[in-house]
Amino acid sequence: MASLPVEVLLGIYLGFLTGIVPALVAWTLGFGFKYFTGVSIPGFGVVVLAVALAGVSGGLLALADPSVTQATNAPTLVTAILVVTALSLYAHAKGDQLGANAPRKLSLSKLRERTLSRDLSDLVAGGQVRIDVVGDVSDMEGYPPLSDDLRTEIREAEYTFPADLRVSELEERVAERLRTEFDLGDVTVTIDERGRASVAAAPPFSGLSKRVPAGKRAVSVDALVPTGLARGDEVTLITADAQVRGTVLSAKSADLEADKRLTAPTTPAHVEDDDAESTPRAVRAPTTAGGEGRLTAAVTRTDAEPLVRADRARVVVEARGTRLEYELISLLRRTGKRFRRFTVAAESDLDGVTLGAANARETHGVAILAVRKPTGWQLVPQGTTALAGGDEVFAVGPPDRLDAFGEVVV
Repeated sequence: MASLPVEVLLGIYLGFLTGIVPALVAWTLGFGFKYFTGVSIPGFGVVVLAVALAGVSGGLLALADPSVTQATNAPTLVTAILVVTALSLYAHAKGDQLGANAPRKLSLSKLRERTLSRDLSDLVAGGQVRIDVVGDVSDMEGYPPLSDDLRTEIREAEYTFPADLRVSELEERVAERLRTEFDLGDVTVTIDERGRASVAAAPPFSGLSKRVPAGKRAVSVDALVPTGLARGDEVTLITADAQVRGTVLSAKSADLEADKRLTAPTTPAHVEDDDAESTPRAVRAPTTAGGEGRLTAAVTRTDAEPLVRADRARVVVEARGTRLEYELISLLRRTGKRFRRFTVAAESDLDGVTLGAANARETHGVAILAVRKPTGWQLVPQGTTALAGGDEVFAVGPPDRLDAFGEVVV
């Protein structure tokens, strides 16, 4: 008879050898029951089935069978049974977990509507995730290649967003941020469940004309430029014979060393501490340092004429007022609520159903704020409003309720 350590090692080998099929069966049962019924199989039942499949008569009762406990190779058999048990329990747990997280309708569009992995919410405080650009920034087919400097700046970009946003929404937001900050001609973003973004971009194919709204004209004037002026600010330009309102397209101060020029893309800044270690600082919109300089504003055609004639103008920055939509979002977050946009899929449970019949508040715990149809918006829609495939539904409620409602909409 071999020594006890040898018997235990032989039992581990025998357990892994005979436990592969039982573990596969346990995983399949765990995944299948959880995926289709939402019910978890008790672990004890899985263990009994797995040990029985391993060839030991009576399942776990084999541990008390004299033919096993009194056999000359009892340590080997008992160790093998314990290994099969551990393998089946582990496989069942993983199958049950996958069945709970897998989308009920397997499609690429459905996978894109999922949020990021939950453990990423720990990366940034406050239930937010950081999106990093990984890998090489690819060129877009049909466009000129990116410069090495611009490619590096895009690769170093990182952004923070709420963790409950869907992957498709995150991709849209990151693409818009990149397009705005770097004046890209076009950009596509693909984000995986770990918050890693793959980017393909085209270089800027136009300068100032790209930022001039339709029906407007861009006019530049010499002025005393205020400190902190940024692109998009509303200003009033006062000349000797006119007062013209416009939108800032670009501005620069005479002191180019201190000025963050609005005509250049923004890159992440760094600060040096006492230990000479670089720590990233939040990316801010490019602003002017103040002083004598030149400002370019988008104005109407009739307002452009007095500005062109003037040698100099005084700049008055207009207040934009309070952004009430941001206050609403903050209020919803403080009460544990979120709002999302859903697109009603054809042949879904809500296709052809009125809001009154759907009874979203009572059935799903969410409130319908608005419906967007091809004919236009319907704010605070009535219960007689019928939904159809392609309609956009804006709902508010707890995140888990919104997730459940999304399963019905799509």
